[in-house]
This record gives sequence, C-alpha cells and structure tokens, in this order.
Amino acid sequence: MLTGAFRPPGAAATHLATARDHERAGRLAVAAEEYQAAIDAADERLDASVLAEALRRLGAVHRRRHDVGKAIELCEASREVALGAGQPVLAAEALNGIALALLWRGDIAGARERLIAALRVGAENDDLRGRIEQNLGITANIQGDFRSALSHYERSLEAFREARNDNGCATAYHNLGMISADWQRWDDAERYFRASLEMADAMGDVHLRALALLNRTEVYIARQHYEEARRGAEEALQIFDRLGARAEKSAAYKFLGMIYRETGALTLAESRLRAAIELASEIGAPAFEAEAARELAILHQLQGRSQEALRLLNASHRLFGRLDARHELIDVSSKRAQLERVYLDIVRDWGRSIESTDSYTHGHSERVARYGAALARTVGLDEDDITTIRVGAYLHDLGKVKVPHEILTKPGRLTAEEFDVIKQHPIFGLELLASVEFPWDIKPIIRSHHEKVDGSGYPDRLRGDEIPLTAQLICVVDVFDALTTTRSYRPAMPHAVAVAEMQKSRHWWRPELFEGFMSGIATGDGLAAA
Repeated sequence: MLTGAFRPPGAAATHLATARDHERAGRLAVAAEEYQAAIDAADERLDASVLAEALRRLGAVHRRRHDVGKAIELCEASREVALGAGQPVLAAEALNGIALALLWRGDIAGARERLIAALRVGAENDDLRGRIEQNLGITANIQGDFRSALSHYERSLEAFREARNDNGCATAYHNLGMISADWQRWDDAERYFRASLEMADAMGDVHLRALALLNRTEVYIARQHYEEARRGAEEALQIFDRLGARAEKSAAYKFLGMIYRETGALTLAESRLRAAIELASEIGAPAFEAEAARELAILHQLQGRSQEALRLLNASHRLFGRLDARHELIDVSSKRAQLERVYLDIVRDWGRSIESTDSYTHGHSERVARYGAALARTVGLDEDDITTIRVGAYLHDLGKVKVPHEILTKPGRLTAEEFDVIKQHPIFGLELLASVEFPWDIKPIIRSHHEKVDGSGYPDRLRGDEIPLTAQLICVVDVFDALTTTRSYRPAMPHAVAVAEMQKSRHWWRPELFEGFMSGIATGDGLAAA
C-alpha cells in the first residue's frame, strides 16, 4: 500500500507480471518476493485489480508451501479488495483460492460451498469457470465420485478451450489422465497425459511437465513398459529436486521403487521406497508416506519377509486412518480398500507357505477363510468383522511352523505327548506375531480357534462366552474342513458323514453359529459361494 512515498507508475503491475513468470517456471521463492513487491507497490485506489491478484497469487504460493493459514488470510484480503472495488470476478477468484486452501486443510464441505459461490459470481468468465469446474472435479474425486469428477474435468476443459487458456487446458488434460488411470483406461490416460505434456512444454511450465511425466509412469508400469517409466520418473525427480517440491519428490521415489521392484532390482527398489517414506515423513505428507509403505510391503511379500510386510501395512493403515479423519486430498475409502486387498494377498501367501510342506493340509487356510466369510455373512456380521475373519483364517495355523514335521505328518494316532505339542500351536502363532499389530482383532482367533463352549478345547480351556465369537466361528469351519479333506491319519469323509459327525458335536459351539453353519451348507455348496 502507498504510505506517502513515491511509486513509479505501473510498478505494481510490473512486479506482478515478473512474479507470474517466476511462478510458472517453478521459482516459488523468487515469485513470492515479487508478489510481495507488487502488494507493497500497489495503491488500493488506483491498482485494486493488481493488488487483489497479487494477494491471491501470493496465497497460492503459501498454499503450495503448506502454509494453509497464511494462504486463506491472503485470499480473504484479496476478496475484500475486490469487493471494495466492485470487481465480482476478482472476488470469485479469491473464493476459488480460499476453496483450494480449505481443500488442502481437508475441509471438503467448506471448499465445495465456496466453489459453488464462486461459480455463481464468475460463471461468465470462461477462464475462471474452467478453474472452478476443475476444483469441483477434485472435490468429487476425493469423495470417490469418479463420474462427477470426470464430468467436472470435461466441463473444465471445454471452458478453458473457450477461454483459449493453454495452461488451463494442460491442467485439465492432466486431471483427465489421472482419473482415466484410476479407471485403468490406459489408452485414454496416455492420450491425455501426452496432450498435457505437449502443452506444458510449449508454455515452459516445468512443474506441470514433471507431474505429467510422473503420473504417466503408472500407465507405463501397467503396460510393462518399464524403461519408458524409469526415464519419465527420473526426469520428474530431477525437476522436483530443482524446484524444491519435496512431496512430489517422495512420489517420484515411490514410482522408481515400484519400477525396480517389477524389474527384479529388489535392492534398488527397497532403497527408493525407503527414501520415499523418509521424505514424506519429514515433511508431514501422510498420503505419500502411506502409499510408499504399501508398495514396500508388496516388495517384502515378494522377498518372503511377511512379518515386515505386515508391519508396514499396519503403519500404512494407520496413516490412511489419520487421513480419513482429516478428509485428506485423496479418496481414502478406495485407498484403504486397495490396502486391504494387499493385506489379504500377503496373509494368503503366508498361509500357503505354512502348508507348503504338508500335502494333506494344502489349501486348508484358503478354504477356512472362504467358509468363514460365508458363515459370517449368514449370521449377520459386518464387513469389518468379515475382513477380520478372513485375515485370521489365513493365519490361524501359523504356529504349526514350530511343530516338528514328523508330528504334523504322522500317520495314525498321536501319543499324548505329541498331542500336547500340537496343542501349543496357537501359542506359537501368537509368539511369531508378537511384534506385529493389526488393524483387525485377529489375535484372539489365532489363540482361541480350538476352544469349545463346553471347556474341552485348548490352549486355555475357555467356556461359553469366554470364547471370542470370531474364534468360535473359525472353529466351526475349521472342523468341517478337517473332516472333509484327507489327512495323514484318515481319508476324507463324504459331505453327509461330516455333517452327521458335526451334529454329534454341536455342543462345542454357540447355537447361533452352528445353526448358521447348517443353514449355509444345507444345499451342499452354500459355503463355497463366499
């Protein structure tokens, strides 16, 4: 603002134009200095439009530097200047800037409210309409409403074309590439990313170029074009390093780790993924940290390091939970569902490895997981309980790896001493998982899946309601699978004979579980449809 000192005509506008050039080139520190110079040089009476824009753009720089509070403060000041000068379009621009800052903070409802208000005020301005539609697309994407997001992005591209705004079109193409990749529409994604890259190069927008290069990497990985993926990710990493964009550097490290993992360079893969995790943790970017931890867990799965993989997945799950509480700028529900699929893959593989040396129990944990999920649905358990049962089923016999092989595969009846060793396998399983925490309460399943309501089970001889419901449920289907498959000490029983045997022992289980089990197998294959 002027305080009586002389300012040369047009100084504020000159600083503003210079700042915009620096921002496009990714020189954020210099851009911030020039925006501040424009603010200092502006006279609110004579340079209201320049002042409003400089305040808003400086707010955007602060937002990109994660200083959200300052970003909102500057955009609010911009809106006040615009309203005072009777310039509704600039006021709508400021509302759009506030919405972006609120999105970054996690206030989706507040952001959407301001975007709709901005659209009402500034809809006649094609360029502004394009940016508001783009940001409405982002809010829809966060909430997992991909169809609405796609519609907003398409309307954004249309508006930017009408405004002849190449930068806006390039950004819209990038967003369309991202959502096409989410839907695994790889041809569309590659076409959109290529268009974004071409326009970014024509404008000299190196930050957008790096984003398009990096996110196109997902397309190349999906198509197993690993050399193209590596070149793009490495160039993006160099650009982000030069710009000081540390969150994006973490994402680049993650993609490089994925590429090295897929091409068998496992040591390099681990190095890059750990770098991604460490950098994301340093800057407080939990979304990037959670995704990198998930990818490192997949690497450990390939290496047979199941316990380490599960520890990483647990950390990732906690991070996504924190993001969910903050309504972070990602669709947390789909990310969490993806994470749970990785969980199940890892515990399934671990369960298979437990059974790999015993041809008699091969496939046992897989069947128990399938049967258990079906019975859980029959008795009305919710999806979180069903996931708990699946994970617990895959690992319920983990402790058998510590039981001598000659006991596990002994033909004929076990001695009392040998059976005492067998009865320790639930305890052995808990010992193996002592350092691993799970998002689901699976350890009671591992410890108590051989407990019986009448107190005749092991290892703790629990009775009635002392036995966790999930453990009782696994016990029912565990016995059924044991009866209907060949073991070293007896042949498989026919279905009807196994059901009759279970009827004799129904006092072992809670009535509602046994009744649910019987109704589920009444057709002979009800449990197989889990």
